[in-house]
Amino acid sequence: MKIGVIGAGAWGTALADLLANKGLDVALWVYEKDVCGDILEERENKVFLPGISLSPNIRPSNDLDYVAADKDVLLLVVPSHIFRSVAVQMVHHPTERTLIVSATKGIENKTHLTASGILKQLLPPRLQNRIAVLSGPSFAKEVAKKTPTAVTVAAFDPEVARSVQNVFATGYFRVYTSDDVHGVELGGALKNVIAVAAGISDGLGLGYNTRAALITRGAAESQRLGKKLGANPRTFMGLAGIGDLVLTCTGKLSRNWTVGYKIGQGMKLEAILSDMRTVAEGVKTTRSVYNISRKMRIEMPITEQVYRMLFEDLDPKEALQTLMSRDLKHELDE
Repeated sequence: MKIGVIGAGAWGTALADLLANKGLDVALWVYEKDVCGDILEERENKVFLPGISLSPNIRPSNDLDYVAADKDVLLLVVPSHIFRSVAVQMVHHPTERTLIVSATKGIENKTHLTASGILKQLLPPRLQNRIAVLSGPSFAKEVAKKTPTAVTVAAFDPEVARSVQNVFATGYFRVYTSDDVHGVELGGALKNVIAVAAGISDGLGLGYNTRAALITRGAAESQRLGKKLGANPRTFMGLAGIGDLVLTCTGKLSRNWTVGYKIGQGMKLEAILSDMRTVAEGVKTTRSVYNISRKMRIEMPITEQVYRMLFEDLDPKEALQTLMSRDLKHELDE
């Protein structure tokens, strides 16, 4: 089986290594020449996944066509804001045998589409049922260290979901299947927004009570939006929903939590992002989710305050006061 992994950030590299360690032939597209050289010569991604010795079965390349051509599985793991531009360059490569898997967690700003929506726009109709998405509570560094992990793969075709499940499953990486593609993608995107909020809370030193409330009410507003967009509400109580939400809001390996934490400590967003080589998906996703909620008139108070803190320079303490002084209501009155 020939695998092409598009994207060599931490998550793309970790998944490439997982597949390569199963004995599969893995070509890895790397955008940065220095990163490609490190992987090729020293078997380490020093920039995005330092300290992990990578399988010799990984063949890194800066040539996207080389990586995408003639593959049984194409795995796209690039940031959501460049997903379309990268996908446009490789969509002529998949065939009827190719499994097309997205592990990107985000929502495009202009179109409000998730990765599967972009792929459905770009791929011919005969290949659209070959799309699958992979999501769940999975820090790249822990997967690379073979820490027991469970994720979900969703596809429009149950056979495709089962095929992808078998490709990725290992003794330490357990894969469940789902038919709720949109729900799995939304769960993976929305949790990043709430993780920024949780980081801000921790940066302010507000304690565990506040964080627990943010996670719980964040799950409620994510489920509210998902249901409105046609997702299965139960998905948000699964691995791609509450599982990923808890991980990203409590783990210091989370880039989104880290951005929020620094904002809570008084830093400005521009300064935080200029100091990061990696991408915190929650920043751009906040803009998408906020605009969707306004357009569809969906109440998402945490998302609204995160948006105002990120893009309107709202003081975090004022945002907290706004959230705590909202009209009192029944918890389950949605």
